[in-house]
Amino acid sequence: MDPEAVKELIQEGIPGANIEVVDTTGTKDHFSAIVISDSFEGLSLVEQHQAVYQAVGDHMTKEIHALQLKTYSPAQWAQHNT
Repeated sequence: MDPEAVKELIQEGIPGANIEVVDTTGTKDHFSAIVISDSFEGLSLVEQHQAVYQAVGDHMTKEIHALQLKTYSPAQWAQHNT
């Protein structure tokens, strides 16, 4: 699966999110993603990750073998980058 396709899946499930997806091994089945979304405000890290996994759905067990996540609300992202 292409990193852009993974990004589109996440974008469909979490509209308005800022997303960066990288193929970490070059095999198109191991990815790293940074997802920043207003919808993450007030959610725990586990809940944020669950939202992303829900967005990729069945692709997670088929085309995607590994997905490393870093998720942030805009406020968390701003604090992370100070």
